[in-house]
Amino acid sequence: MPPSNSTNTPSNTLLLRRQLTELMKHPVEGFSAGLVDENNLYEWEVMIIGPPDTLYEGGFFKARLSFPPDFPIQPPKMKFITPMWHPNIYADGNVCISILHPPGEDQYGYEDSGERWLPVHTVESILLSVISLLSSDKPNLDSPANVDAAKEVREDFAAYKKKVRRLVRQSAEAAFD
Repeated sequence: MPPSNSTNTPSNTLLLRRQLTELMKHPVEGFSAGLVDENNLYEWEVMIIGPPDTLYEGGFFKARLSFPPDFPIQPPKMKFITPMWHPNIYADGNVCISILHPPGEDQYGYEDSGERWLPVHTVESILLSVISLLSSDKPNLDSPANVDAAKEVREDFAAYKKKVRRLVRQSAEAAFD
């Protein structure tokens, strides 16, 4: 758990506990979430189920949500543990979506401040955004996190689809090992 300081008030742990309890009581289709360690509300383990009728259908994708001590003022970070091939997911698994970018103006001008992190976002809204990202027929290539995946989408979409489907099969096999 992050060290105790003035920004690490109990209110953010209460907020995280409430969101976790809500997801346990009322699961949302497409993902499950829980704590990595019962004593640490700042590290969550997530399983995203590949959305139906998409390239990712049939996959089981493990990810980690890491919340900063000043959550919900600042966004969590999300990183896939399962290997992923997508223009908006870095090669190391870190997810690049607008709502996980710190609040304020985008120094590069790609996104409006209203698209970035706001303290009203929840774990559910984050995960639904990631499911939406995986559901897109053609990924957004405007400012790719994974330039190689973006290049493959542009130049050889069949090869991109084949690589994604292979990773989906591997994720499904690993989920049942």
